[in-house]
Amino acid sequence: MSDENAAQGETPETENPETEAAEVDPVEALKAENAELKDRVLRSHAEMENLRKRTERDVADTRTYAIAGFARDMLTATDALSRALVVIPAETRETADGALKSLIDGIELADREMQRLLAKHGVKPIEAAGQKFDPHRHQAMFEVPNAEVPEGTVVQVVQEGFAIGDRVLRPAMVGVAKGGAAAAPAPEANGDAEGIDKSA
Repeated sequence: MSDENAAQGETPETENPETEAAEVDPVEALKAENAELKDRVLRSHAEMENLRKRTERDVADTRTYAIAGFARDMLTATDALSRALVVIPAETRETADGALKSLIDGIELADREMQRLLAKHGVKPIEAAGQKFDPHRHQAMFEVPNAEVPEGTVVQVVQEGFAIGDRVLRPAMVGVAKGGAAAAPAPEANGDAEGIDKSA
């Protein structure tokens, strides 16, 4: 009896693996494997595409910004040429002749050529005069009382700023308007104060 029970107990154990093996459809298994492989290929392709785009972006950034340090140093030389021209009075420029006229013309030519070469390599001046003050592109040196323009407007440029691509090489040093049109709410505050006085 116990032998029969043991035999009966063994039968399901030996039948289960055979039944499971019989239930696995080879076509379905191949389809699942195919889907998994396809998913891996698509993921690898997406990763390679992202890597390609990132590399292209890095190369473009390198091309654009590689000369940033050199350009920043060149701005010092450009400033020196500009200052040399500023100190020469307009009357002297008009009446100059001989060696002095040649010197002035040479400084002007060198200044123009420096500006042209900087622009050729993507270094451009930052617009400042008349613009709203932008702390990312402008450096405020002082405030100018001026009621004719909105408060926070750049009214004077002390030193021109430059940018290369989207990056600021040197912010523009500026004077900013104070007490302009943006200060208009002050009379309303006075009106409120008068209203409080009346109620008191």
